[in-house]
Amino acid sequence: MDLDRSCLELMIRLLELEQDDSVADQLTAKEMSRVKEKIRKLCETVHNKHLDLENITTGHLAMETLLSLTSKRAGDWFKEELRLLGGLDHIVDKVKECVENLSKEEDKESLVASLWGAERCLRVLESVSVHNPENQAYLIAYKESQLIVSSARALQHCEQMIQRYSREVSSSSSALPQSSHSNVGKAVEDCMRAVIGVLLNLTHDNEWGSTKTGEQDGFIQTALDCVLKVPRYLPQEQRFDIRVLLFLEREQAAVLAEAQTDDLISEAPKSQADQSGEWKETSGEIQWVASETNETNDKKEEEEEELDLNKALQHAGKHMEDSIVASYSALLLGCLCQESPMNVKTVRENLPKGDFSIMTEMLKKFLNFMNLTCSVGTTGQKSISRVIDYLEHC
Repeated sequence: MDLDRSCLELMIRLLELEQDDSVADQLTAKEMSRVKEKIRKLCETVHNKHLDLENITTGHLAMETLLSLTSKRAGDWFKEELRLLGGLDHIVDKVKECVENLSKEEDKESLVASLWGAERCLRVLESVSVHNPENQAYLIAYKESQLIVSSARALQHCEQMIQRYSREVSSSSSALPQSSHSNVGKAVEDCMRAVIGVLLNLTHDNEWGSTKTGEQDGFIQTALDCVLKVPRYLPQEQRFDIRVLLFLEREQAAVLAEAQTDDLISEAPKSQADQSGEWKETSGEIQWVASETNETNDKKEEEEEELDLNKALQHAGKHMEDSIVASYSALLLGCLCQESPMNVKTVRENLPKGDFSIMTEMLKKFLNFMNLTCSVGTTGQKSISRVIDYLEHC
């Protein structure tokens, strides 16, 4: 739909009517029932799975409309107007309401609805706060950092629930039906990613947001658990994504991953004529290893070479992913440790043998890679160097 300021302003004003019963007072019960029935039939045509047709109110419909908008398509003006007109206030309040219901796990349908509700609101907030300092500052300040408080609590709930409702771990011992178990698990995964996305925007190169986030009770331990423990409960294809989301903005991760993958492919050795063998991957490098016999059929040999090369590339890609995860894990933890003896103690307790050398070695390799691919002296390189120096003296 085409969206302009007047439409957005109307939706925000309709949100204000959530607790306004004046309209209902002016209509008889029969008239109100007729109006709701017309609205219900109209809503059935839009195929919005999040609409609660049994809870048709002005505020509910306005919120669903707002959350259904693609703010990226609406343009930068949308981000500013949403703040100026008070739309961010309503969305942040909705996040708080949903998060407060996450502790009530008895009703699984209600739990999934709360997870979905929080995730949808957070997706909008993530979109309107990325590269937007004004909205970031507003969201950090609103009601004494209510969004950060709610996000930290949501992350703690998700970290705990993913262990109980994991789709990856067998749920044979669970009393829940498999479909219900899977629905909760999927909702937890989506909500966790949305929470991390918002926190990334509010803390990236932002001392105020970082300080407020770090002040939340148990957040440091939760962050460590998300890095070290949570991925094992996620589907294999999502583990890399959820880890990267904890360390850097997704666009930067995509550029870095694509660059490394391209290098691996472009530098892969060509097949050699008159020589049989196989592709093998060791330490992230692809090498052609000649076999002892040369009696295979040429066509079969070519097929096997292609298969071996694909396997080697897959191994190399996994090695690349692991390197990114390890590097940003070390960088994040190193930043958390600076000027905080308590955090140093917490991180050390979670490291093998309590030794920081495993982190500094990974960061040095990553710094060398950045020196080769980025302009010298960037903020990222300076941060890595500072963390390396600090950890070496811990």
